[in-house]
Amino acid sequence: MRWRVLIPVFGLAGLCGLFCVMAAAFILDRNAGEKKLDAPAPVPTLITHGEYLARLGDCAACHTASGRPAFSGGVRFATPIGGVYSTNITFDPNYGIGRFTLADFDRALRFGVVEGHSLYPAMPFPSYANTKPEDVAALYVYFKYGVPPAAIPNVTNDISFPLSMRWPLTFWRLLFSPRPKPFIATAGTDPVIDRGAYLVEGLGHCGECHTPRNLALQVRAQKASDGSIFLSGAVVDSYFAPSLRQGSADTLGDWSERDIVDFLKTGTNPYGLVFGSMTDVIVHSTQYLTRDDAVAIAKYLETLSASADSRDRPYAYDDSVHLAIKSGDASNTGARVYIDNCAACRRPDGLGYERVFPRLAGNPVVEAPDAASLISIVLTGSQTPRTAETPAQFSMPAFAWRLSDQDVANVINFIRSGWGNSASKTSATVVAAFRKTLVPSQH
Repeated sequence: MRWRVLIPVFGLAGLCGLFCVMAAAFILDRNAGEKKLDAPAPVPTLITHGEYLARLGDCAACHTASGRPAFSGGVRFATPIGGVYSTNITFDPNYGIGRFTLADFDRALRFGVVEGHSLYPAMPFPSYANTKPEDVAALYVYFKYGVPPAAIPNVTNDISFPLSMRWPLTFWRLLFSPRPKPFIATAGTDPVIDRGAYLVEGLGHCGECHTPRNLALQVRAQKASDGSIFLSGAVVDSYFAPSLRQGSADTLGDWSERDIVDFLKTGTNPYGLVFGSMTDVIVHSTQYLTRDDAVAIAKYLETLSASADSRDRPYAYDDSVHLAIKSGDASNTGARVYIDNCAACRRPDGLGYERVFPRLAGNPVVEAPDAASLISIVLTGSQTPRTAETPAQFSMPAFAWRLSDQDVANVINFIRSGWGNSASKTSATVVAAFRKTLVPSQH
């Protein structure tokens, strides 16, 4: 019955052409990847290494839904065509990947193809394409021998026909995912920086959130050699994932190597505090980085210069807002909202309290070209992650119940223009759109 719907749309000849394209996709998917790979022996050291790599790849955050066994899937990802649910990647033979050979596992991880069809790019296989063969093998051994099988059925995707057809994904994959090729260090470069590049551009898949996407939803740059758009910041899940490059106040330009390492290990440093989906990354992934790998990532990020336009906008602290507040001048409507709701924790001088309530002055999130993160945090609140190095948690309450759309816009504009910050303004209309998405009970 479904195919009869397509006949009036395409015509008989068009439908025959469509079947030919679908057949081509079927053949291309069936022939993707390596034909045969030999799995190594499951020695304890290899299983341990695979567990570490799984944490680097943040597999748990995407493949472990609340209340389900580890890696049994069920996490929903909203896409323009509907909801995609992560799958069970335990080695259960019925519901998981228990029948996968190493070649099957490699095909899914680096090529984005499983059981003869292409995966939705919610799975970051374009980033994983550079994974080294020995690391693919270690991951395979870990999931096969180090993760308990979970007989948990997969959740059906919320995508209606005909958008649920998989064959168009084959051509998306061929057009926009890089050809899988193991990472090769650049001759003559620092091996520590090369290690950082391998982790950031590959298993760490930082570009999936911190790099802008095009209309077809592919990231605009997959690695540093693709240009300064790589890791230059992007909107993800109602937050702006800030630039990870070096430049003005809206980048990591003021962060030292130690600041970057501290943030990766704890989710906080003197300049900022983790929020949004990056919190899960800290909790499930980067807190487990070895010190050497955290340093390698920091050194690599310090090699990424921002665009010339960004570098031309240095930050300098301006005390005039602080002095106005101290003198009792609250003529700015945003200043009044700030004094009533924010100043106790963030301080009148905008410098906050280090590692608890981060500074707003010169903060790259505050200075970001998009105010999405600030709007989301003000409306829904935020909480610091609990890690091995930072077991205490601190919370910022949600203000959606207390502040109107105009109040939120006013206070954010005050923050983004105070203490030397010079970011663009937002509006009550923009805030209202975020409220509708983030706080639906109020609509």
